Amino acid sequence: MSRKPVPAQSGDRARVELLFDKPQLLVRLFGQYDQNLVALENRLGVYITARGNKIGLEGTAEQVAKARDVLHDLYARIQRGEDVDTGLVDASIAMADEPVLEGIIRADAGGGGAPPIMIRTRKKTIVPRTPAQAHYMRELANNDMIFALGPAGTGKTYVAVAQAVQQLITGSVQRLILSRPAVEAGERLGFLPGDMKEKVDPYLRPLYDALYDCLPAEQVERRIASGEIEVAPIAFMRGRTLADAFVILDEAQNTTPAQMKMFLTRFGQNSRMVICGDPKQVDIPGGVAASGLGDAVRRLEGLESISMCRFTVGDVVRHPIVGRVVEAYEGNDEA
Repeated sequence: MSRKPVPAQSGDRARVELLFDKPQLLVRLFGQYDQNLVALENRLGVYITARGNKIGLEGTAEQVAKARDVLHDLYARIQRGEDVDTGLVDASIAMADEPVLEGIIRADAGGGGAPPIMIRTRKKTIVPRTPAQAHYMRELANNDMIFALGPAGTGKTYVAVAQAVQQLITGSVQRLILSRPAVEAGERLGFLPGDMKEKVDPYLRPLYDALYDCLPAEQVERRIASGEIEVAPIAFMRGRTLADAFVILDEAQNTTPAQMKMFLTRFGQNSRMVICGDPKQVDIPGGVAASGLGDAVRRLEGLESISMCRFTVGDVVRHPIVGRVVEAYEGNDEA
């Protein structure tokens, strides 16, 4: 593989050659039509050549060093069985700016470094793709109540579901409860066909999708049937005490202050609660001023055992165009 050099930025020129011991993995490292290497060249301004099991990097010393770190990181992920795409390439580039975090993530399990930040489920191992996600994963493991605030595509709900599944399969909680406000968007629940479950299931579909991504389908169905996993609208939480449970509220910006208070006071012994939402994307009448999420953040921020994790457009880990769309609508202001 050889392409026209990408002009390097100002600084001393450097060239490094990397040697990989498992050439059969390089096809996955390069990506289809070398798309991962192209993404690296475009993002970092380096020139990359590949022959056999060798990769050459050329650019400024800083560019080359960062590209080398990213390639080693991606190669290590492939060895662990992770899938690498251009989204992960972008995430790894962003993480390369966090040297302490990189050291934690890359530490060998048997070495003297800190343990890696990861969430293991039956189907996959989730690792942080941005510094904000790494902070979020730490808070999920250490705090009783976590608010995840920020735009769509930052992994707020997905990572929370993965953490909940991990705790369920290891036995540290007995139940997994996923909830969401059933807020209409142009159609009334009463006009939709079917019984109540069939009416509300479309609103809860994103939670089901995350579950099926972390657990085999037959396990999801069996655990739902046994009551170990419950997916329900927030109205179904009233009057309950949720003990020994990992409880997630998604789209929390579409609750009223009264609904939010009701939900938060369901907290029981040996439970963990995660509240996910985008304070700027409120669909209920009254808009942002009427949202229970913003009200709860103002009241609870700074209290012991309650963590606030904020994401920005820079943490979007879906297709890159999602980040550009969010930025176009909301700018770079933090949630």
